[in-house]
Amino acid sequence: MKPTITLAFMLFTGALTGQECTIIAQDAGLEKIGTGYTFTEGPAVAKDGSVYFTDQPNDRIYRWDEKEGITLWLEGTGRSNGLYVNADDKLVACADAQNRIILIDNKKEMKVLLEEFEGKHLNGPNDLWIAPNGDIYFTDAYYHRNYWPEGQHEGQEVRGVYRLTPAGVVTRVISDYKQPNGIIGTPDGKTLYVADIEEKKIWRYKILPDGTLTGKTFFAPHGSDGMTIDNRGNIYLTMGKVWVYSPEGELIREIEIPESPSNLCFGGKERDILFITARTSVYILKMPVRGVQ
Repeated sequence: MKPTITLAFMLFTGALTGQECTIIAQDAGLEKIGTGYTFTEGPAVAKDGSVYFTDQPNDRIYRWDEKEGITLWLEGTGRSNGLYVNADDKLVACADAQNRIILIDNKKEMKVLLEEFEGKHLNGPNDLWIAPNGDIYFTDAYYHRNYWPEGQHEGQEVRGVYRLTPAGVVTRVISDYKQPNGIIGTPDGKTLYVADIEEKKIWRYKILPDGTLTGKTFFAPHGSDGMTIDNRGNIYLTMGKVWVYSPEGELIREIEIPESPSNLCFGGKERDILFITARTSVYILKMPVRGVQ
């Protein structure tokens, strides 16, 4: 991988009033901190602020640390794509080699949490978010993989969104999307944002105490691969560039990235570094806002 490069040509656009002025640190520069991958995805922050991310086609998970930089953490990941760190500081992954949700512990041992729904294999788990109570919400898109067995097809009749409880109970909570992808929830566990990437729409839902969703509301006119949220409730989308929306659904910032971004999260000890996966590279950007966990 190449050394860190500061990209002075980064372009910010959008209104410059109120919080829009302070969404990015003054004089911040986008830094390319790693490159040479095939397709980076799934950044997830651990309790110490380090970030795990995948190079999905190469079946690897890497770890970034503010002091140590990037190191290879695991090879042979079940073709992990989206990642999230649970309350026990363990990785939960959408592993689509066998269409599973898996847990990877600190010893790098894997446990299958889910691999089918109503007796049929999942289509291809893509991204996930874990609620404060431990419920896992994940999108089950369908992108045909050349490493699947010949003749494998969509196991589910819809490309849905599911909820998996800590007790192992799974329910489909969304069934009316063309292609669900990015997903993120609020830290209080009361609101969920989900992208229908093919329809180019972001939807917002209320999460009821029983884990079901209600109040489907249009939020933003974009699809999104990965998504994240900051401590002001702003939602960050990845589709060609990074789009930042206020909790009220107002576009407050656009961030140009040299490569089309796929996903992002806030990392670092202070959770003030926006970590962006973008095709063959990964980037960081210092922020005055912080992520939530």
